[in-house]
Amino acid sequence: MADTVGGERASLLRHPAAAPLAVLAAGAAGSAYLYVTDPHQPGHLLPQCPFRLVTGLLCPACGGTRMVYDLMHGHLAEAWLDNRALLLAAPWALALLGRWIWEGLHGRRWQPRLSRPAQALVLGLAVTWTVARNLF
Repeated sequence: MADTVGGERASLLRHPAAAPLAVLAAGAAGSAYLYVTDPHQPGHLLPQCPFRLVTGLLCPACGGTRMVYDLMHGHLAEAWLDNRALLLAAPWALALLGRWIWEGLHGRRWQPRLSRPAQALVLGLAVTWTVARNLF
């Protein structure tokens, strides 16, 4: 009996929907905390950017936490100022998460694939955004 219960649990953890649903749950929990915690103010438990702590420069994702907070509170203009690149990329990232969940719930494993030119484009945009936001 114990083997059956343990086997069923292991089987559930290997289900194609387990990972995307875990990511969704973690994102929902983080969003709930972020909704009531203003990252614009000091004294919260939100992590600092390690790249910025080491270099003093903004990374491509710096401002992302403030951007999400501002979006959740309906402040689109402030979110735009926090991180334009992430704001523009967010719908694409949410669509990827949605597709991953959809495929998992239908019993299929799914991984997005980017061609080499697409990977180079994403990397180039991230580097360009990092340089531009630190110069201007």
